[in-house]
Amino acid sequence: MTLQLATQVALISAGVIFLWALLLGVGKFVQIAQSPDGHAHIYVDIAHRAALMYSFATVLLAALVQFSAWSTAVNIVALGVVLFFFVTAIGAYCMHGFTRDTTNQMHPSTPSMTASMVALIFGEVGGSVVILVGFIVEQAGTWG
Repeated sequence: MTLQLATQVALISAGVIFLWALLLGVGKFVQIAQSPDGHAHIYVDIAHRAALMYSFATVLLAALVQFSAWSTAVNIVALGVVLFFFVTAIGAYCMHGFTRDTTNQMHPSTPSMTASMVALIFGEVGGSVVILVGFIVEQAGTWG
């Protein structure tokens, strides 16, 4: 069976994010080993965990787009939006973890941080809703 293009993109992305998570685990280990208190920076830990979770979330999205009623273009755009925010979130966590510039990127809050978070919420949730609804619509045709 040939996979849909959106499914291929999602699975390749999941694999890349998973490898990123594994490499972040190496960076986390290095920081733990070099730290007098035996801890990595909080954002290295967050980046590692987020990348692991996002990699498996992307596999879920792959399954949903494979069996979607929507066109390839709709699925690719929705998937691309979600992946953009997954990757930028992990990247921001990496930046804070390796530069050690903060232990709380949300405080003090700025208007640009609030705007970024609102965009992330709408992008991740909205893109995921589009993908899930496409799956439900396709599967609803088989009920019955």
